Amino acid sequence: MALLDVEKNLSTIRDRISDAAIKVGRNPQEVQLIAVTKTVEPEVIEGAIHYGVTDIGENKVQEIIRKYEIIGNKVRYHMIGHLQKNKVKYIIDKVEMIHSLDSYDLAKEIDKRAKKIQKTMKCLLQINVSGEESKYGISPLEVKSLLKEVSELNNMRIMGLMTMAPYTDNPEEVRKYFKDLKQLSLEIDKLGFENIHMNYLSMGMSNDFEVAIEEGANLVRIGSSIFGERNY
Repeated sequence: MALLDVEKNLSTIRDRISDAAIKVGRNPQEVQLIAVTKTVEPEVIEGAIHYGVTDIGENKVQEIIRKYEIIGNKVRYHMIGHLQKNKVKYIIDKVEMIHSLDSYDLAKEIDKRAKKIQKTMKCLLQINVSGEESKYGISPLEVKSLLKEVSELNNMRIMGLMTMAPYTDNPEEVRKYFKDLKQLSLEIDKLGFENIHMNYLSMGMSNDFEVAIEEGANLVRIGSSIFGERNY
């Protein structure tokens, strides 16, 4: 994709983010855009950074490593895909936040690796709100018991929740899932777990981010609307 198209698309997305926030009385500045750069080459990412992108999301560890070697710390990296325990060591020093924490075993590994480099790793708990078997994440029913265990770890912090809604051409069909995640975050907040914070809701992608913002998202993960449709 031409960089002029990326610049134009970013401008359009920022306007839509702003309009969605204002519609429900929110400050648009509260909503952080994470540009999803899956399959996007580093030179295009560099162009997006030039046009104001500060945070990028990647699904695969090897892509974070590859792009970090070229782009370095000009941008903040978010791990948004499923993360295997044996891959944590490769990205622990590179990522700003892990959005896809879904087990205590993974939490322990993140904590161990973060401790080695004297870092406190920010993580989001991935929730499978829709109950789809094809999606990663834990059931809302498992959340409180997992948080109780994770709260005792010292070198990682749960900073909020993440979910992926079912894909649909009509975003109104998935509004309930965003609403449910927001409600879950409020319930967790009331429990007062140590080291557990509900600062972030990572929800909403190219096809549904406006509805997600209306329901409380403050991290939106947008790829194809910026960089064009890609062959996954």
